[in-house]
Amino acid sequence: MLILWDIDGTLLRGKGLGKAVTILAIRDVFGVDADLETHYFGGKTDWSSLLEILTPLGIAPELIQSSLSVYMQTKARHMDAIIGQYNVRPLPGAMEAVLAMRQREGVAHGLVTGNVQATVPVKLRAAGYDPDWFPIAAYGHESINRNDLPPLALQRATQLTGRTYAPEEVWVIGDTISDVECARASGLNVAIVTTGFDTREALEASQPDYLVDDLRQLLDVL
Repeated sequence: MLILWDIDGTLLRGKGLGKAVTILAIRDVFGVDADLETHYFGGKTDWSSLLEILTPLGIAPELIQSSLSVYMQTKARHMDAIIGQYNVRPLPGAMEAVLAMRQREGVAHGLVTGNVQATVPVKLRAAGYDPDWFPIAAYGHESINRNDLPPLALQRATQLTGRTYAPEEVWVIGDTISDVECARASGLNVAIVTTGFDTREALEASQPDYLVDDLRQLLDVL
C-alpha cells in the first residue's frame, strides 16, 4: 500500500503562516505587495496560486514560471524566520494516524502537496512530524494542475521501492475537493477529512471513498 498525504488542513494547520510567508516572498521576488485577503489557497498548488495572484497585477506567466526556484527558496527562508510566531500544530488525530500506519509492514508513505518543496520540511518539523517519514513526494512548484502530482508521486514511489503500485493499492488522503479530483484523475482511492478548507456539504458532493472527521477513523479501513 502507498499512502499519499496532503499537508495543510490534513496533517497540520498553520494558523496564517502560509499567507504571511507568501506575501513576504512575493514582495521580495516580484516586487509587488499582494492582497491575499480574498485568495483561497485550499487544494491549489503554489504555482497556480501565484498565477491567480500575480497575473492581474501585470506579471507575465513566463516570468512566474522562471522565478519558481527563487520564489521557493525565498519562501522557505521567510518561513524558517517567522514560523515560531505561529501556532503550527498537527490536526486532531493526524499524528496518531500517521504513527499507526508507520507501524504497519508493507506501507509506503508520501506527500501530494500544493506547497513548494523547500517549505515542506520546515512546516512538518514545526508540527512535530519528521520529514523523513514521507520519502516520496510531489510538490506545488512542479505543476499548475494538482491532478499532475499523483502520477509524479507514483513514478517516484516506483523508483524508490522498485515496485509498481496498482491504483487500488494507493490512497490519497486530503481535505479538499481538489484532493478528490486529483485522486480520481489517476484512478486512486481517496479519503477526505473535514479538518480543512472545504465545507462538509461540498466534500460529500465530491464523493470521496470515505469522509471522516478525524483521521483515526480511517485506521480500520487502511
